[in-house]
Parts: sequence; structure tokens; C-alpha cells
Amino acid sequence: MIVYHGGTEVIKNPDVKFSKKYLDFGKGFYITTYKEQAEKWAKRRSMRNRERAIVNVYELKDDLNKYNVINFKDDEVWLNFVCDCRRGMDIYKKYDIAIGSVADDDVFKSIDMYFKGLWDEEKTLNEIRYYKMNNQICLINQELINNELRYIQSYEVK
Repeated sequence: MIVYHGGTEVIKNPDVKFSKKYLDFGKGFYITTYKEQAEKWAKRRSMRNRERAIVNVYELKDDLNKYNVINFKDDEVWLNFVCDCRRGMDIYKKYDIAIGSVADDDVFKSIDMYFKGLWDEEKTLNEIRYYKMNNQICLINQELINNELRYIQSYEVK
């Protein structure tokens, strides 16, 4: 399958050691199947860093059965996993790949209410159902990246 990574540089050989820890699915290399989403991420990062917006395009092998994959639905398991990862817990290390929705700025406003104990699970999940959820795939295992992800090209987003 074709996947995309939006950022500010060409990344031919992704390495998880350069990832930040306090992200939705913890430390890993984040990709998406949505080209437009990657372009949006690239533009956002480029505005913050005043650099070029770059989308990297890869092929991810379809047969990943030999890896430990968690594929979230938009439910309480996803919600609690995201909150735990954003707290810095290392629960993501149990997996090679995490797949699920993005807790973008709009969604995270609701999650933050849960995170702070102001809303319960049910209210939070009901609230985030109103937002358009995009997907993200977090490649946590460096060996998987080296063996299953192939760089195709990069392009600049204007």
C-alpha cells in the first residue's frame, strides 16, 4: 500500500530514534494512507519551523502478519491508549505497529477534558464522534521499517 509522511525534510531511511515520545501512539515513525492529510501535516510543520513542506511517499508491504499490530477503533481502548502515550507511558513498546485515528487539535480539545478528569469516557467518546477522524499508522519497530517500508519519492507542497 502507498503511504505518506508529512514533514520538512526528505526522509529516505526513517529511524524511530528521532521520534518524539509524547505522541498519540508513542515513539515511532508516523505515516498515513491519506495524501491530503500528509500535505496538511507538512504545511503545519513548515509554518512552525519556517522550512519547506515535504511529503515523503513510501510503499508499505501489505503482509504484516508476522508483526504485533494493534488496530484501534474509535473507542475507549483508543482513547485510553492515546492518553497513556501522551502521559509518556511506554505501553506502545508492546507493539510493532499501531493503527488508528489521529487526535488532532480539535479532537484533542475533547480528549484533554478527559485527560484532566473533567469529562468521563462516555462524554468524551460522544463528543469526538462529531469530528472527521483521519488515520495514522505508527511504525514502532525499526526492523519493520527497514524490511517492510520502501521509499519511493518526496515532493514539496506549496
